Amino acid sequence: MLLLPATMVHLLLVARSGPARLLGPPPYLPGLEALWSPRALLLWLTWLGLQAALYLLPARKVAEGQELKDKSTLRYPINGFQALVLTALLVSLGVSAGLPVGELAEMLLPLAFVATLTAFIFSLLLYLKALLAPTSTLAPGGNSGNPIYDFFLGRELNPRIRSFDFKYFCELRPGLIGWVLINLALLMKEAELRGSPSLAMWLVNGFQLLYVGDALWQEEAVLTTMDITHDGFGFMLAFGDLAWVPFTYSLQAQFLLYHPQPLGLPMASVICLINAFGFYIFRGANSQKNTFRKNPSDPRVADLETIPTATGRQLLVSGWWGMVRHPNYLGDLIMALAWSLPCGMSHLLPYFYLLYFTALLVHREGRDERQCLQKYGLAWREYCRRVPYRIVPYIY
Repeated sequence: MLLLPATMVHLLLVARSGPARLLGPPPYLPGLEALWSPRALLLWLTWLGLQAALYLLPARKVAEGQELKDKSTLRYPINGFQALVLTALLVSLGVSAGLPVGELAEMLLPLAFVATLTAFIFSLLLYLKALLAPTSTLAPGGNSGNPIYDFFLGRELNPRIRSFDFKYFCELRPGLIGWVLINLALLMKEAELRGSPSLAMWLVNGFQLLYVGDALWQEEAVLTTMDITHDGFGFMLAFGDLAWVPFTYSLQAQFLLYHPQPLGLPMASVICLINAFGFYIFRGANSQKNTFRKNPSDPRVADLETIPTATGRQLLVSGWWGMVRHPNYLGDLIMALAWSLPCGMSHLLPYFYLLYFTALLVHREGRDERQCLQKYGLAWREYCRRVPYRIVPYIY
């Protein structure tokens, strides 16, 4: 809870410093006057309010989540992509009216500070709310009795006020769309400083916009992820969604603003192919999994080989999921490499996301393995025997 916010501030400071050393000390320790800004607080609360308002708009579809312990199911609006498009239209109108979006590039530190402060306060309110929640609504792992641990993991699985689901809202809305907006602000600031955005900046913006747009277009798929079905909503997810994602995942664009990198068309084409290859694996694997979960008889997956389990479900053992156990993680890592390559090879800093994401996915994969073994038993052991590699074929 302390190290991650400190790491985020460190990255924001070194990205704009001359040496830009990931492992070196920050160029300075910011005082409260550098962190606190009433203007940043107002902008942040306005942003959260806008995304909450877009969440409440009529959705193109309302989906049901997985069955809960009390045999009930919750309903979720599928309108994240709609929120992205409407946000883009509003920002475009603002820019045409003279809104200085590029100034956000100079406000990242105080904005990150108020986002972190929001995550702490929000997590405390969620913890207190969970004290009054029925036992059936609590998360499996966030009720250890240790208040610090439970505050971090989150006690309640799906905290809501009426139909407004806080975890589902934070998972894909303010942080992911905010990440795209920060990237745009950095691109516009570079155009202001140098006359036009660099090719490297265009690539980073384009790759990450594709990733966010795809996540929001496939929003319904998040309802089957561990974050929604298993993890409580506490500081871990609140800080990750609201602060870590927008201010850390935009690191490549931050680096390029202060450390422009030459990039020719041949190398840019290679990087585009790498990103396309990663996206192809990522989207193909996730789509195959989601289609199979919805309807195993769907013609797109009906011919795939499976292993029956004691729970009555089937494990895919061919297609993408017969190549490695987590092909979506492989695609994610290939895309992470493509996002970093436009920043050149002179600094380790732009590759922080790749290093961090590798550690995150290896840890998550280990957690997935333990839970799948507990859930599927001998069928999972057979799957692991048939598919020995976890993420990278013939390596790991």
